Amino acid sequence: MNSQPFNPWRLSVAPMLDWTDRHCRYLHRLITRHTRLYTEMVTTGALLHGDVARHLAFNEVEHPLALQLGGSEPADLAVCARLAEQWQYDEVNLNCGCPSERVQRGAFGACLMNEPQLVADGVKAMLDAVSIPITVKHRIGIDRIEEYNFVRDFIGILSHAGCRVFIVHARNAWLKGLSPKENRDIPPLRYETVYRLKKDFPHLTIVLNGGVKTNAEIAQHLAHVDGVMIGRQAYHEPYMMAPWDQLFFNDAHPTPSREAVEQAMVRYCETAIDEHNSWPQIMRHMLGLRHGLPGARRWRQAWSDHRNKHLPVAQVATQIQQLIPTP
Repeated sequence: MNSQPFNPWRLSVAPMLDWTDRHCRYLHRLITRHTRLYTEMVTTGALLHGDVARHLAFNEVEHPLALQLGGSEPADLAVCARLAEQWQYDEVNLNCGCPSERVQRGAFGACLMNEPQLVADGVKAMLDAVSIPITVKHRIGIDRIEEYNFVRDFIGILSHAGCRVFIVHARNAWLKGLSPKENRDIPPLRYETVYRLKKDFPHLTIVLNGGVKTNAEIAQHLAHVDGVMIGRQAYHEPYMMAPWDQLFFNDAHPTPSREAVEQAMVRYCETAIDEHNSWPQIMRHMLGLRHGLPGARRWRQAWSDHRNKHLPVAQVATQIQQLIPTP
């Protein structure tokens, strides 16, 4: 481990619905020790009225780990933050950036940027309830509102409530007319807005999110902000994270090979399979592991072959190794 202190939010993998479950996070932790990981968004209703253990259980190796909450009622947020602390999460992150219509019907996500005082009340309620950090993930604007003072005032109001960490997706969220997928691509990226926020709020931790694809881009953004959050790129090409500990945390521990990560996931699968998770559901997160290598497509197809889903995962791994030898 390195002894040099780094901002805890220096590098992180974004919360992604249906993707960053505990099995995905286990895979990511096999590749990088220090990168901060986030759960999928969990609604306050799911925790207050559903199976808490199913939503909050994780493997100890996943630390540092944050729970992302979706909700707007301060009292409910406070109860859920207490649950997160009891389950030993390192952070609670409030979602103020998701633009989906389902989330809007629940009166949370990006539409909360129109109600900064309500968000501030929720942040304060959570801060009063727990000792772990409370952070907010949001956009730089909603719909056609592109004036800088909109997002500046949003952060200002929340900072007065005690929030010290803001993860800023450098795009507007269009609440009408675009799907969630289109909202990740069509509104233009405006990184300069996030840089300006850091200049105007030097005492706050400002993390940039949105469209970052390479290690060179990460390094470029870190010259202007405190941290960078990577989303889809880290999911589709997880081995891009292999040099992160050395490049961005000054930790030169040996980098695991792709083959070692694959073997570790097979061993993990044998213990993680339960009534909710078959091995194909777990191993789907690994399908980008050999991205860019010769034979990657054939390897991916072999792991995805539905004819193998009833076989033990170790047997499937052996068959694939014989079919596609380790380079």
